[in-house]
Amino acid sequence: MSADENEVEYAKIDAATSQKILAEYQSFTQDIIQNGNFKAGDRLQPTTTATTVRVRDGKTLTTDGPFAETREQLGGYYLIEAKDLNAAIEIAARIPSARIGSIEVRPIWVYEK
Repeated sequence: MSADENEVEYAKIDAATSQKILAEYQSFTQDIIQNGNFKAGDRLQPTTTATTVRVRDGKTLTTDGPFAETREQLGGYYLIEAKDLNAAIEIAARIPSARIGSIEVRPIWVYEK
């Protein structure tokens, strides 16, 4: 699951609201840890810190900034264990950023052994 939100709009939020959202994230994260759904996750630095890497004709090319100009940016991710897509959607709907941005739910690629 990735939390997508608009960095410009998020930066306009006052300190008290920002602290409230952070507390909501901490509560949500503790809940999915206790329920056994949490596998991994982290908040990401703003897209201004991004470096995009491409390899063309054997040469590594880097560009400062995000890969694409979009209205929403990836703010972080949770890797969770859910019994099915409906359970994952229920968990995603509880992520605080779902109220101001969007949450992308995507299964991991499972490799055959």
